[in-house]
Formats: sequence, structure tokens, C-alpha cells
Amino acid sequence: MQDTSKQYDEVISKCRDLFVNKMKDYGSAWRILRLPSLTDQIFIKAQRIRGLQQNNERKVDEGEVSEFIGIINYCTMALIQLDKGVVEQPDLSLEEATELYDQKVAVTKQLMMDKNHDYGEAWRDMRVSSLTDLILQKLLRVKQIEDNAGKTLVSEGIDANYQDMINYSVFALIHLNEA
Repeated sequence: MQDTSKQYDEVISKCRDLFVNKMKDYGSAWRILRLPSLTDQIFIKAQRIRGLQQNNERKVDEGEVSEFIGIINYCTMALIQLDKGVVEQPDLSLEEATELYDQKVAVTKQLMMDKNHDYGEAWRDMRVSSLTDLILQKLLRVKQIEDNAGKTLVSEGIDANYQDMINYSVFALIHLNEA
């Protein structure tokens, strides 16, 4: 588990660096995105990963790694949007956005550590393609919850699904780094 925690932090550090650099370039323009728009961005990235896994030919010179990083960052933005709501104009400084990013990732990592303890690191025996499929399944669940105006009868909420997608993406990136 110590190894997992360290590997998790290494993956998140790369994602966070990209988030910070994009914040420097664009500011918090992403704050205007409604949750379904963020969900659709994540869906596009997951679909592209699945396509890369199934197709022999690539026409764009970007692989799975950058797409999984995108999923992590968009899911983190979605978790922030869930708490703060959507705005009409960018409203977060680099420092505020980074602090929120770190908070959301810390809670998500703790969830991973708790589940990892209970599941005995079962993800280590999973294929990256299976993790991709689980992300797509979570996305379809989120879309259904969004279509139901956020209401669920017995299911976990949207936030838990975004957290699971972050954790599955981290696991995929750990696998890809080890390959």
C-alpha cells in the first residue's frame, strides 16, 4: 500500500502541474462549464482511449497517458463545480484553484486508500482496458443522474462517480508507467 500511495502522488503531481500551467495560460475559464459539459469532455477522452486500445492506426500523435491525465483534471474540476457552482465569468485565482484542486484530490486519494485496503489492491491485476471500460460505465451513470436532475433512489451521487473515475485513471497511469 505504501508503494500505491507514492505512485498515486507521482501521477497526481504530473496532473497538478498540467492543471497549474493551464491555469496560468487560461485562468479559470473552466468555471463557466456546467457539469454536463465537463462530463461530456471526460466522455470524449474516455472514448478516445477506448479507440486507441481497439485500433491499430493512430492519426493523432497523442496516446492514452495524456487522455487519462485529462480525465483526472476534468473530474477534479467537476468536483470543484459541484461544490462552488457554475459562474458566468472566471472567478478563481491560481492560488484558490490550486488549493481547491489539492483538497479534492486529497479526499479522493483517501477514498482510494480506504477502498484499496478493503479490496486488497485488486486493481493491480486488472487490465488498462478494463479500467477504461469502468470509466465509461461511470460516465454513463453520471449522464443518467444528470438527466434525472441529480436525483437517485439508491445509488451514490455524482461526486462518488467522479472520484472513482479519478482513481481508475490513476491506476491506469500507474500500469502504463510500469509497462
